[in-house]
Amino acid sequence: MSAKTIPVQPFDLVVFGATGDLAKRKIFPSLFKRFVAGQMPIEARIIGAARSDMDQAGFVDAIRNAFHEFASVAKDEEEALEQFLGLIDYVPIDVFGDAGWDTLRDLFREDVIRAFYLSVAPSLFGDIASKLGEYGIKTADSRIIVEKPFGKDAPSARELNQKLRQNFEEKQIYRIDHYLGKETVQNLMALRFANGLFEQSWNAQNIDHVQISVSETLGVEGRGEYFDKSGSMRDMVQNHLLQLLCLIAMEPPARFTPDAVRDEKLKVLRALDSIAAEDVVRGQYRSSEAGENYVDHAKNPDSRTESFVAMKVDISNWRWSGTPFYLRTGKKLRQRISEIVISFKKPPHSIFSMNAPLKGNELIIRLQPDEGITLKMTIKEPGPGGMRLAEVPLDMSFADALDSSQATPDAYERLIMDVIRGDQTLFMRDDELETAWEWMDPIIAAWDAGTQKPFGYQVGSAGPEEALMMVHKDGRRWRGLGE
Repeated sequence: MSAKTIPVQPFDLVVFGATGDLAKRKIFPSLFKRFVAGQMPIEARIIGAARSDMDQAGFVDAIRNAFHEFASVAKDEEEALEQFLGLIDYVPIDVFGDAGWDTLRDLFREDVIRAFYLSVAPSLFGDIASKLGEYGIKTADSRIIVEKPFGKDAPSARELNQKLRQNFEEKQIYRIDHYLGKETVQNLMALRFANGLFEQSWNAQNIDHVQISVSETLGVEGRGEYFDKSGSMRDMVQNHLLQLLCLIAMEPPARFTPDAVRDEKLKVLRALDSIAAEDVVRGQYRSSEAGENYVDHAKNPDSRTESFVAMKVDISNWRWSGTPFYLRTGKKLRQRISEIVISFKKPPHSIFSMNAPLKGNELIIRLQPDEGITLKMTIKEPGPGGMRLAEVPLDMSFADALDSSQATPDAYERLIMDVIRGDQTLFMRDDELETAWEWMDPIIAAWDAGTQKPFGYQVGSAGPEEALMMVHKDGRRWRGLGE
């Protein structure tokens, strides 16, 4: 049996908000995939909990229908699906009242791991955590999983943490960020710390700058009113992009343990310089088609919420002083892509003619859609005619290089199993979360205090021209989306 299919211990998992979209599209399908892989034991139990008044059979039918609508179930997996559905129970529950909590408590077994997945609004985190304590459902070894957003600023994040810690210790709290469950994101650590070739040159002496780009082709259609209260800064930068930055910039931990890794990420966050106004650009997408502008989707013609953010970030520590990190994320852009570009410095001296200018090497780490790594190198063009240099890619796709007979697990598959194992490496700690907000809050406060609206950019473009100029004034350029 491979490492991928080593079963976890038997567990009882409650999914609060079990009738919601996330549960149907991600949580239950991810659990099923681990069940098919042999990682989720037949002794496991899954309990759906929500306001909807239905019985166990009705809920199981709803999940079966959701599987056929949202998940891919192969013909040879139909029998396994019925086995999996046999592990599911359901309890209608009142978060604010007493209905359902005694029933839920009585469904739990002794001597198995208990996990509580809060796929609900953050405003309910504290109430559910309190009920789990009040009714004696949580144990000393229980785990509680909470989805983002983890607050909207530092004070609200601290308040959420305090509410959770009234009933759970920090070692029991798992703040899930699906980006950290991606195979390539985890490979950042393997790439750096398992290869002396890179780690020896992973510093300001050798790296000119770093780019982190997360672009989306979709807009905020269907959730514009919700998104308009957060914006790309809160929705993407505070968690996804800052976490990627930490993994790139952190020092090697003494050992690969959850707190050792998170200690080093925290040091990066504490070393971030405050950002000058000219080093951050926010934008809103525009369209020539009526009703397709951001303000139309947000249903707010006066909106000053950003659907695009670009910024230059400096890290004041020994390893990175003088090497800028350029971050950008946006919606309705030219291509859906998430990648990290490590731009190495040019050789200090060229022995070749002026007709053969040297370029710095680039290491491109693709997170989606085609996960892999490309290293751009300079070689001589073949044939006679002098020393003509050419840039060529050394390209590695994970699907081609590794065993592609097995589909890459979805991030939720990996993260939920990590919760059952008690491994917090890929989950944000409370001090990480609060420090990230403390760094971001002054930027958002300056936007709120000002009168300038976000810069407009066309649907299908690379973002506002001002974001391009922010990098150009440093003598650099963004890597083109999809280059």
